[in-house]
Amino acid sequence: MSDPHPGLTSREVAERVARGEVNDVPVRSSRSTADIVRANVFTRFNAIIGVLFLIILAVGPLQDGLFGFVIIANTAIGIVQELRAKKTLDSLALIGEARPTVRRDGTPTAIATGEIVLGDVIELGPGDKCVVDGEVLETDGLEIDESLLTGEADPVLKQPGDKVMSGSFVVAGGGAFTATKVGREAYAAQLAEEASRFTLVHSELRTGISQILKYVTWMMVPTAIGLIVSQLFVEEHDWREAVRRMVAGIVPMVPEGLVLLTSVAFAIGVIRLGRKQCLVQELPAIEGLARVDVVCLDKTGTLTEGGMDVSELRVLPGSRADERYVRQVLGALGESDPRPNASLQAIIDAYPDGAGWRCTESLPFSSARKYSGASFNGPDAESSNWLLGAPDVLLPSGDSTLTEIEGLNAQGLRVLLLARAERELDDPRVTEGVRPTALVVLEQRLRSDAADTLRYFAEQNVSAKVISGDNAVSVGAVAAKLALPGAQAPMDARRLPAERDAMAEALDEGAVFGRVTPQQKRDMVGALQSRGHTVAMTGDGVNDVLALKDADIGVSMGSGSEATRAVAQIVLLNNSFATLPSVVAEGRRVIGNITRVATLFLTKTVYSVLLAILVVCTRVPYPFLPRHLTLLSTLTIGVPAFFLALAPNKERARPHFVRRVMRYAVPSGLIAGAATFATYLLARHHYSGVGALDAETSVATLTLFLISMWVLAIIARPYTWWRIALVAAMGAGFLIVLVTPWLQRFFALKLVGTTMPWAAVAIAAVAAVALELSWRWVSRRFPP
Repeated sequence: MSDPHPGLTSREVAERVARGEVNDVPVRSSRSTADIVRANVFTRFNAIIGVLFLIILAVGPLQDGLFGFVIIANTAIGIVQELRAKKTLDSLALIGEARPTVRRDGTPTAIATGEIVLGDVIELGPGDKCVVDGEVLETDGLEIDESLLTGEADPVLKQPGDKVMSGSFVVAGGGAFTATKVGREAYAAQLAEEASRFTLVHSELRTGISQILKYVTWMMVPTAIGLIVSQLFVEEHDWREAVRRMVAGIVPMVPEGLVLLTSVAFAIGVIRLGRKQCLVQELPAIEGLARVDVVCLDKTGTLTEGGMDVSELRVLPGSRADERYVRQVLGALGESDPRPNASLQAIIDAYPDGAGWRCTESLPFSSARKYSGASFNGPDAESSNWLLGAPDVLLPSGDSTLTEIEGLNAQGLRVLLLARAERELDDPRVTEGVRPTALVVLEQRLRSDAADTLRYFAEQNVSAKVISGDNAVSVGAVAAKLALPGAQAPMDARRLPAERDAMAEALDEGAVFGRVTPQQKRDMVGALQSRGHTVAMTGDGVNDVLALKDADIGVSMGSGSEATRAVAQIVLLNNSFATLPSVVAEGRRVIGNITRVATLFLTKTVYSVLLAILVVCTRVPYPFLPRHLTLLSTLTIGVPAFFLALAPNKERARPHFVRRVMRYAVPSGLIAGAATFATYLLARHHYSGVGALDAETSVATLTLFLISMWVLAIIARPYTWWRIALVAAMGAGFLIVLVTPWLQRFFALKLVGTTMPWAAVAIAAVAAVALELSWRWVSRRFPP
């Protein structure tokens, strides 16, 4: 093997930097500050509210424009929370960022991706992602998977001079390549930048809210036009009063806080998970994992720790080799691989003595082959070819050695076979006629937190499927130690049917699968999805990449290969599988709580539209001023929604967000609107003279507040001390307004007499009964 290329000198690097030949693609883990501000400020509904706010400022008084200040405050909260999330996300992304090894001045150095310059010599090993385009310079069995770029699943064996595309990754072997295209010229630069960008889209929750807002807009426009015309006609002697009441009718139709609250809830979720060293590369992943009902686990690195220990070396009878000789062969095999996997590293640690053996050719380990190999010239100048890998792959079925191995696998031990090959390593039939020499027994270290995590998923009705490339019996034994249901019946994936429906049926029945190839992992994810399952896939090795990419949610370990981290939506930087329940819980909190508060917001929208339609049809003044509805919205929706959206919630996420929200919001809004208008009409017949409209407005406000409070009380269930305190505090806030003279004047609220206020309470009580009956009927008629 020729001497490795020394790479660029420091002077050459400086020259290229001066010429701008640097890999300067901005890899952003989050939106820019400008994007966050723009997204929170320049919204369709902020524009509507802003125009109405300016109108109120023109006609006065200022207290009727309070809704404008509420929007400003809410938008500011949204911006601050997203900026906090951005800071958390950026700092975590920096921790998890890949640092390719580049040769400079003859020394391999790990540098940031953005510091690579044109002509740099970049080293590659299993799991490394090619971060720029280039040309292969050196190769040692280098196999590169370009499936994420070309769709071709089979790895490509590279030779010196072959092209390397950014975005591809190494599955076996090693080597080095020269960077020929950097920055935005690289093939996958745009793709990589887009894939790693912080995003708030493509989730059922946000899509559902957008759909609701679209319908609201359609209802709002004609209703608002009718309201404007009717109020100008009714209040023709006082156009300012007509404008105020018209604005009061339009403002509550806009559920502007719902979008904001969703963004805030997601952003706070990112911050909470960030504190647990969990990098959420796409926000909807929080939501997605909460909807997961099947989680596929790779054994190594997930249920077990990455490291292993050699517990025993068994020289097989009839091999004509002694233990000292076998130890030397194993030591030489360890020295032949510059980037050993966990199994080989354990062998290197146990048998470091490979002196006197010269490697002439090597075959790197591949998860598709399940073995590695090397050719040596031994101390006695004898040439020999050796293979190290899965016994059930290297030996024919029925071999007597396999019976012995099954007993070891049943104990949860991992067994590798060292065998001497008669054929050359590049022969496709190299495994035929091998001579078994020794068994290397490896003991895997179970993760201390794995059992508790599996128990959590079982309690949450999430099926766990262990999918591993190891022997099925061995994997089953490990899963059984962790008390995984179904671990007693492991299945060899080589016996799985290839047809998707049949495979899906087998996957539904089984829980542990061994000898799974990378392509099979991908097929298994697809088969589960074909049965309507929402699938999460965890992994840390190159063999997991394809499955991670196809799964609904890909979860990678921080210590995993760079390729897995690149395609996963969630990266566990602390490498702790026990963090997953926190992500699931965070997703459930966000979805469950947003569904709750969405009902509050949309109940307001429904009753506002109904009131506007009734006012237009009856040609009466709109019953409220903007200040009344600002007060009601703050006490019955704004403040409680903020607390409810951030509360713990373990309820499993369900699909059909829009249907589930509207089935409660529509009847609640109709009951609230009809009862409030009935009180208003009754008051119009009861009061007369100067100040009658103010008195009518006050009793209508009382009715609407009481009904809205009852809706809040229903939403807040099941009750805890703080939920009861929250509802009570909102009721106390309204009572303070009613009994405090200056607040009465500020909000134009004063109850006149006793007849109509008690009538308003009675009507609200009837409406509350109707609300309870309608919610129970809806729950039975349209179960969640």
